[in-house]
Amino acid sequence: MIAQSPTALVLGAAVRPDGTASPTLRLRVGHAVDLFDDGRVGRICLTGGQGAHGAPEAHVARDLALSRGVSIEALLVEDRSTTTVENLIFAHRLVIGPVILVSNRWHLPRARLIAGIIGMAATVSGPRGALSLRKTMAAILREVAATPLSVVCALRWARHNGR
Repeated sequence: MIAQSPTALVLGAAVRPDGTASPTLRLRVGHAVDLFDDGRVGRICLTGGQGAHGAPEAHVARDLALSRGVSIEALLVEDRSTTTVENLIFAHRLVIGPVILVSNRWHLPRARLIAGIIGMAATVSGPRGALSLRKTMAAILREVAATPLSVVCALRWARHNGR
């Protein structure tokens, strides 16, 4: 039996008011494309629904990946989610086989916890960020605050879906 290569699952991030990718979305997609180019993943799943501005996050992310030379056949698009929990639940229905979660390093512990709760076996890979120490600390604190609600939502979904 041939082992299936992992899929990079890129967690959504904001689109700017002008419809372009935020620096966070650009960083995440760039990292996933690097994993693809290095042969560490065979596909990329881009997540994120309609935010406050522009097209759905996953569509903007898809366009970024295409502009970096990834073929449309190598891309999966999940464009309904609006939270990290939804990113993972909706993408879980699309992705078969091993997954590498791609996000900022401060976001990955919560994402991996949610993935485990919903039954998604996942490893993680995050790019080195460029935020200042102050912004990084604010992001970490936001993640700490978001974790309990994310766990409750994931547990409810898992119980409802027999996981």
